Amino acid sequence: MSRHIQGDCKRWEAVVKSANINRNDMETTTSPKSLATGAPATQATDPSGPTGILCDWLAGFDLGDAPASARERAKALTLDGIACAIVGAQLPWSRTAANIVQKFEGRGDRTLVGWGAKTSAPGAALLNGTFIQGFELDDYHPLGPLHSASVVLPALWAASEGDARVSGREFLQAALVGYEVGPRVGMALHGAQMLSRGWHSGSVFGTHAAAAAVGKLMGLDAARFEDALGLAGTQSAGLMAAQYEAMCKRMHHGFSARNGLYAAVLAEGGYTGIKRVFEREYGGFLSTFGEGHDPDASQITSGLGQLWEVERIVIKPYAAMGGIHSPLDALFDIGRQRALNAGDIARIECDVSHAVFHHGWWVPRAAADADRRADEHRLCAGGGGHRRRGDGGSVFAGTHRRRRCLGAAGQGRGASRPGFRHRRHDETRPDARCRHFHRWPAHRGRARVFARH
Repeated sequence: MSRHIQGDCKRWEAVVKSANINRNDMETTTSPKSLATGAPATQATDPSGPTGILCDWLAGFDLGDAPASARERAKALTLDGIACAIVGAQLPWSRTAANIVQKFEGRGDRTLVGWGAKTSAPGAALLNGTFIQGFELDDYHPLGPLHSASVVLPALWAASEGDARVSGREFLQAALVGYEVGPRVGMALHGAQMLSRGWHSGSVFGTHAAAAAVGKLMGLDAARFEDALGLAGTQSAGLMAAQYEAMCKRMHHGFSARNGLYAAVLAEGGYTGIKRVFEREYGGFLSTFGEGHDPDASQITSGLGQLWEVERIVIKPYAAMGGIHSPLDALFDIGRQRALNAGDIARIECDVSHAVFHHGWWVPRAAADADRRADEHRLCAGGGGHRRRGDGGSVFAGTHRRRRCLGAAGQGRGASRPGFRHRRHDETRPDARCRHFHRWPAHRGRARVFARH
């Protein structure tokens, strides 16, 4: 040992001795202490604030507190997520990710769906989330847009394969709170506004959903739930530019699953996170992600335990962005009424929200990831810009719409397919409901087909 290192060790020993720190205390994980009593804290820092109320509910929730309809929906979402993981596990982009992550993480004891292999817990959470998101088949919440199964289930699977056995009831209970938390955090940031602003909403909200689910599985008290949510919030991220040429959009929810898993595990072990993360004015989750857009923290706890967001989560009938399901339904309904032949169609008009317009109405381009984006995710191809307008000049007004008109101008891919005319305008109209949104207000899209005369 060098003289420098020996000197550093002696100085450190002197610091420890002068501070009356016991070596054993330094090596033992302890709970955060109450400043008033010195006893381990079990309550959130401010039990009356949005973060504290949510933490108390999470700590005290029992599966029997939820109505049968919410429990059944949680079961259906879980089964749907498993099916999506199986479908996505061996897609070309999933194989690329799996090979890289397994090489980096090495062997472990956590299962990779559809691979007959195991890797580390963080690696499994990352990849299984990527698989569920792999083909745009997984669920979504229309008002706090995220794909709940792809963040909740991978984190829970990774946490469940430890030494302690987990019952089906415990797993469902944990999944249900994850399905509740994600959309509520999303609605506090006005949901689809995040997409319009360029954030990948689900991966931003998803860390909290995963942390809540794993924290429930671990039996965290309110104080440690507060740490878990704070640790989740500081790991939230995701940029919508990933939708253009990159593979990584499919991995965003996997990142959130992994980060939420880490948040709960760290909190359970006594590692503290941001306190009152949802109401902090400087550097808090809502104040930062919602800066300039009036985030509403009350959405996190409004109707908590009485109104069940899990029942509003939609299981997709199509492998396509959720926001275009309404126009697809309209087109399919028209097709059942009469034959649709490309040569007979003068134009197609689709009304979609501002967020859906940005998320789904762009020109597919050849790139390393172009193997399926156009066919899987878009109604058609075209060019041209767009104008912005909304209530009081806001581009985020709830009834704001985009209309794109398709014509037979030969600008599409192939003469037999209609292309875009470069004509657009805005319109406003009341909320719409459609059958595939289970009667909930959704992205309010619609489509019309105009025949030639």
